[in-house]
Amino acid sequence: MKIYVTENYQAMSRKAANIVSAHVILYPSCVLGLATGSTPVGMYRQLVAWYQKDDLDFSQVKTINLDEYVGLAPTHDQSYRYFMQTNLFDHINIVPANTYVPDGLAPDPEEACRRYNDIIHSLGGIDMQVLGIGHNGHIGFNEPGEAYELETHVVDLAESTIDANSRFFARREDVPRQALTMGIKSIMQARRILVVVSGEGKAGIVRAAFAGPVTPQVPASILQLHPDVTLVGDRAALSKL
Repeated sequence: MKIYVTENYQAMSRKAANIVSAHVILYPSCVLGLATGSTPVGMYRQLVAWYQKDDLDFSQVKTINLDEYVGLAPTHDQSYRYFMQTNLFDHINIVPANTYVPDGLAPDPEEACRRYNDIIHSLGGIDMQVLGIGHNGHIGFNEPGEAYELETHVVDLAESTIDANSRFFARREDVPRQALTMGIKSIMQARRILVVVSGEGKAGIVRAAFAGPVTPQVPASILQLHPDVTLVGDRAALSKL
């Protein structure tokens, strides 16, 4: 595992963007696994800035996102499709048909999960997967539990996750209770993994994930078993590691 300690969120975002951009330059037709949430926003902004300077070309890149809320339309301002469009896709030259996000409105969510697994396999797997870590150690929406879920599946969100995400909604009651999420097996089969973390509030779970036992009670801890993980965080987030 490679660990990069940066001074602050801005420096963390730039370092993470540097790693992603280098991968895109070296492998122009790569498959990027992408994450949402507040942590990677700065990284996406930096990638957009470099694209606008003609330093990056996304025309051959394919992307596949970790998750989507059940019940939210792609145009809903809290859907993850909307997040990706507004923070990245609308500002770069990526081909829209090459961007994949689970279908939160699918009438049969289980079938939507199977189709998403088929998409991942048809792309030949993920070359670089970007991850954040939830306060309870979830990656994607793989919540703490008794076992690791393997491929894309429907998950009931933990109360702590609902609480954390409620700041993005008008009311806590508006936060969806379920999501479609890529499973641990799919994440672990990515050839490279880039984890981004920021803020003192993540320090405890970062220590548990990367210096504690590997357990499904801390889903991110399984990343200790992956052969190519890079962790980029600011000093606050990595202060207990």
